[in-house]
Amino acid sequence: MTVDRDTRAVLAQNYHPLDVVLVEGEGSWVTDVQGRRYLDFLAGYSALNFGHRHPALVEAATRQLGRITLTSRAFDHDQLAPFALGVTRLTGTDMLLPMNTGAEAVETAIKAARKWGYEVKGVPAEQATIIVAEGAFHGRTTTIVSMSTDPEARDGFGPFTPGFRIVPYGDADAVAAAIDATTVAMLVEPVQGESGVLIPPADYLTRLRALCTDADVLLVLDEVQSGLGRTGTTLAQELSGVQGDLTTLGKALGGGILPVSAVVGRRDVLGVFTPGTHGSTFGGNPLACAVGLAVVDLLEPGTLQERARTLGVVMTAHLDALVAEGLLSSVRTTGLWAGLDVAVPGLSGRGLCEQLAARGVLAKDTHGDTIRLAPPLTISEEDLTLGLDVLGDVLRKAARRTGMDSVEG
Repeated sequence: MTVDRDTRAVLAQNYHPLDVVLVEGEGSWVTDVQGRRYLDFLAGYSALNFGHRHPALVEAATRQLGRITLTSRAFDHDQLAPFALGVTRLTGTDMLLPMNTGAEAVETAIKAARKWGYEVKGVPAEQATIIVAEGAFHGRTTTIVSMSTDPEARDGFGPFTPGFRIVPYGDADAVAAAIDATTVAMLVEPVQGESGVLIPPADYLTRLRALCTDADVLLVLDEVQSGLGRTGTTLAQELSGVQGDLTTLGKALGGGILPVSAVVGRRDVLGVFTPGTHGSTFGGNPLACAVGLAVVDLLEPGTLQERARTLGVVMTAHLDALVAEGLLSSVRTTGLWAGLDVAVPGLSGRGLCEQLAARGVLAKDTHGDTIRLAPPLTISEEDLTLGLDVLGDVLRKAARRTGMDSVEG
């Protein structure tokens, strides 16, 4: 179909994409309308952990498309129970509640925590509070932006939902000070992805786990971005040896095929939901469950998690070298995930991503001078090195244009 009208006239401008129009993707590579190929170093913010059109995921979706795609939860279907069993087995949890998007999973966790607080912990009605972290990104619903400290995500969308206490990220002492008799949960990302892959102190999650256990408070870990292999473990929380009472999953759970999300966790917490108290027409649909099961099959052997760890070492070495050259001011990596702060004067994160795209590598900026790298876990070491070499070359050329003395080559 040919569209004659300028898309700016008919499409709401809630995104500012790079000037790339993609039509095909396979593995770590995508192709635009002009036939130019790009190396994908963003992977749909980790929704494409397994690359574009992974054969096992495409096969699972195609097979299910030929059977049944939607029943609503008014009826059961043959993929739902295997999906729940597979994901809970993979994550070592008791129970699963399926949804569609990451934001829906977080909303579900918030509702579960509040209902548990009233019915189990005994918090007085309408007084439940949840502690959240400054700089967090959990989605864009009205309730979720009520706890946001990002003016761009929050401003103009009030009045806001009450019941949240915001404390600095990585500060366990601030969490301890914020807990009182009304506290039902601490909701936090093990790694803050949208803020630029911010990694908290090594003892942060272990201290939060102890604080929450001692105060009979739920630890709710948002692993929509960090989960399912990205950090070199199935869940990022494993790096700290803790387990959330509830964990939200999304993005990679749908394998880049369709939106799939879930909340997994303790049976006594998710068990507060009864028929009619929460639901979703599409949540847990047969097509989503079939793809999600194929995702579980990809992750169960642990080889992709090991690959993320191994390639993460390669990526970190390349990025540390760019810091040593003075081209990046800092780098934060965990598994095959990185946040980079640009040190070249006058070069913004957006500008760097535009120059990378011109050289055939796709990445995305966030918050000024910071960009994120999250290549597919299936990327070859050769392609990973290619993309990192392009990054270094773009930074060196930009630095030479500014006359930076520290630039090599």
